Amino acid sequence: MSFRARLTLVAALAVAVAVVVASAVTYAVVQRELRGQIDDFLQARAEQISQIPHLSERVSFTGQPGKFFLLIPDPVLGGAPGYVQLVGDHGQVALPPSEKVPLPVTPRVREVAAGREAPFLTDARVAGVRLRLLTVPLRPGVALQVARPLAEVDRAMHRISLLLILVALSGIGVAAALGLLVARAALAPVRRLTDATEHVAETRDLRSRIDERGHDELSRLAGSFNTMLEALEDAARARRQLVADASHELRTPLTSLRTNIEVLARDSSMAPADREALMKDLVDQLGEMTALVAELVELARGDQQPLAAEEVRLDLLVKGAVERARRNSPGVRFRTELDESVVHGVPATLDRAVSNLLDNAAKWSPAGQDVDVAVRDGQVVVRDYGPGIDDADLPHVFDRFYRAPGARRLPGSGLGLAIVRQVAESHGGEVVAEQAEGGGTRMRLRLGSNGS
Repeated sequence: MSFRARLTLVAALAVAVAVVVASAVTYAVVQRELRGQIDDFLQARAEQISQIPHLSERVSFTGQPGKFFLLIPDPVLGGAPGYVQLVGDHGQVALPPSEKVPLPVTPRVREVAAGREAPFLTDARVAGVRLRLLTVPLRPGVALQVARPLAEVDRAMHRISLLLILVALSGIGVAAALGLLVARAALAPVRRLTDATEHVAETRDLRSRIDERGHDELSRLAGSFNTMLEALEDAARARRQLVADASHELRTPLTSLRTNIEVLARDSSMAPADREALMKDLVDQLGEMTALVAELVELARGDQQPLAAEEVRLDLLVKGAVERARRNSPGVRFRTELDESVVHGVPATLDRAVSNLLDNAAKWSPAGQDVDVAVRDGQVVVRDYGPGIDDADLPHVFDRFYRAPGARRLPGSGLGLAIVRQVAESHGGEVVAEQAEGGGTRMRLRLGSNGS
């Protein structure tokens, strides 16, 4: 069953329950009102009859049902006179001459005649006719019973019940139709969302967007879906660009490797010194390719679900990265100023980002020069005293595979700083490069969450 059908069914059921409850309440109220009118009539009729002069003196009871002559005044506007009976405290019955069938006499009726029970109303069935029966005391030892058939009430309630059933069925039908229309209108954004997802699934076209008109929950859902599509489109575009750039970057070292290997295989008379130099070139090229593949893997991992973050002492992490950089670049002096700083992040990725900043600074620092490293308030600052970065290159130094003209003669893949930016953004921060006073470059890695 579709969601629209379920929504329509729920709406129809809700209206059906409401209509049934309202019909039952209406039926009970009308029945109570009609029966109340009968009870009021019986009370008034009994009071009218009890005021007839010398009525009780003209009645004498025997062991058998007796008769008494009673001129009962007509009700106002000629209404129904009611069925009248007198009952003694021993169960004797006296009827007007016009009445043929006695009303039922119960022990409670005799108690009323004897003065030991209060007046009461009850239903009774006499000769197949349903009656409403009032019993009141007339004088000591005699009770007056006044009855009126409930046929007119029963007929009225029967007609009302049929009318309520028709109204309930009509209401349920109208509710189902309106529920279908409302469900169709309310679920129109869901239908558009479904069509868009099916279109994306079939065509792999991430440029599709959904109309976001409105301010309700479905409009916000459409907006979230568009945001997701935009993120997926950006990720797909970045992945295609990464593959294209990686293919381009790998083509040159692979071509060089192939050429050198062919030279080694073809020229067996090569001098030992030339062969050794060629072998050294092969080893260097393999090292560059290994580094390039490792950085590509690092970038690919960064695009995936991040690892669990934890509280990290940034100053201690930078201290360890500086010790490694000193071993890898013994000709560069690293000066540190590390204030205690705690950040919330992934230690492994933070360590890789800091190491890349230090390696980049060491690569651009002349032998014997200093590299300043500082940590404070969740921020890492690395400053070198090299040639610096041209203004035209500053906006691009963190792009993937970007290498400034002056850097193309140096080893590297152009991915190290791109990894730094990826780590910074994944931690809610940023990394910027700027020209330092007195020459060189200053890199600032700021992380979004810190506990300092």
